[in-house]
Amino acid sequence: MRLLTLTLTAVAALFVAADASAQTYDPRYPVCMHVYTPGGFAGGGGDYYDCSFTSLPQCRATASGRAASCDLNPYYAFDERPPPRRRHKKQH
Repeated sequence: MRLLTLTLTAVAALFVAADASAQTYDPRYPVCMHVYTPGGFAGGGGDYYDCSFTSLPQCRATASGRAASCDLNPYYAFDERPPPRRRHKKQH
């Protein structure tokens, strides 16, 4: 029974200790360009996201002629509004 418990604990620890990937999307911009780069079996290539665009037309103009596509950033806070301004009462 101890061996089974130790084995399950070791397996669980391996899953928990798996590499965490860096955040792909920049939450400050609403549009990301997904750029596809050629790569072979030996490595190199891959793809990446460039989240530095404020609109789809801006992104599409940059992606034109490239192996890329533009999408809305799923991590951008579209519904978030700035906090309301506080009005100060005038002192008489």
